[in-house]
Amino acid sequence: MIRMPQKAAMSTSLELTPLIDIIFIVVVFLLLTANTRLLSLPVDIPDSDSEISQDESPITPLTISLLNESPAYAIGEQRFDEWSAFKSALLINIADDKERPLSIAAAHDADVEPLLKLLALLNEQQITNTHILMEDAQP
Repeated sequence: MIRMPQKAAMSTSLELTPLIDIIFIVVVFLLLTANTRLLSLPVDIPDSDSEISQDESPITPLTISLLNESPAYAIGEQRFDEWSAFKSALLINIADDKERPLSIAAAHDADVEPLLKLLALLNEQQITNTHILMEDAQP
């Protein structure tokens, strides 16, 4: 008697491994070829200590402080609780002389967001004579 091979039982579930492999390849391809816009702010850093010159100009720099407690902003000794009040006071101070040097002193434990907002504002106002004061890390 001739016997026919029995048909393999068809499973109702699909094999997803090849599909996951293809999806992974497509995602990697899209990530590698995506054109992301890089936001950058040019910063001139001296190569050595000899390139750092002492500023001999009689103009005193405008000191801006970024603190970690409230009020978070200060111009000189005057403190501001809100960004809008600080921004308007800063714009008034720099409106007279845009070449006046600015010194930004940020507390080492202060948030980065206020510094980025300040740098964006200075970039928007085309203020380039800016010094960021940093302190050495204590061991």
